[in-house]
Amino acid sequence: MYSINRRKFLGLFGCSCCSLILPSCSTAPITERKQLTIIPEATINNQAAAAYEKFRTKTKLITKGSQLESVINIGKKIENSVSTFFESQNKEDPTRNFAWDYILVDNDKVVNAWCMPGGKIAVYTGLLKVTKNTDALSIVMGHEIAHAVAKHSIERASAAMTINLTTTIADILTGGKVSQTRNTIGRNSGLDIFQIGIMNPFGRKQETEADYLGLIFSSLSGYDIRESVKLWNRMAEKNKGKEPPQFLSTHPSSTKRIENLKNWIDKVIIEYPPLKT
Repeated sequence: MYSINRRKFLGLFGCSCCSLILPSCSTAPITERKQLTIIPEATINNQAAAAYEKFRTKTKLITKGSQLESVINIGKKIENSVSTFFESQNKEDPTRNFAWDYILVDNDKVVNAWCMPGGKIAVYTGLLKVTKNTDALSIVMGHEIAHAVAKHSIERASAAMTINLTTTIADILTGGKVSQTRNTIGRNSGLDIFQIGIMNPFGRKQETEADYLGLIFSSLSGYDIRESVKLWNRMAEKNKGKEPPQFLSTHPSSTKRIENLKNWIDKVIIEYPPLKT
């Protein structure tokens, strides 16, 4: 059986992948975190737009009323604040290619909201029972919009592609040992070592970044971001006993989230006051 030592493998892997990875580095807005973005933004945005339209046609939506107006108004404020902020900093607007849209899904059982790449945003009526006010809803929508602004979907897809490429090359060089080990551990424990060791921590990093950026976007839009702690206390109470251990989750725990928010609020209020848009 062919084998290779670790040093030689890393050298070969580096040579084969440098041309793919090195030109594909970008930086997350505001946080300046380095990102790997192999897949073109236009590709992800087009796929998201198609999925969004399909979702719209098959989902019961609220098409009028104060709740929908609130979702649209908050979204528009954040949308305008994000563009104004980056223009004021003489930086490229990361939403310049977005085709914003907002829908309210008629489903009281789902406590959720999401923003697809390219600015396609959905809020579920079940979430409104927990947010209770516009300040809290702005926190959630700011968080979801932050995922799109920071290109997290592109980064995640690029990371998955890189992991798959790494595994394939490693399997070629080690006679399939990497996949064999991964599958053996998975069968014996029910856990995916790549998911737990790489993708889950990566997901938590993105979620924490979205919490921070979302807080900034909400503050820039004139909302009271101190409501974020009250919101997550309500979320924690609702999810009591249902949260998995943090290492098994792609999201930080409610406790960790609340701790982070408390540490950020005063700084964000001072450094990112409301903008005139």
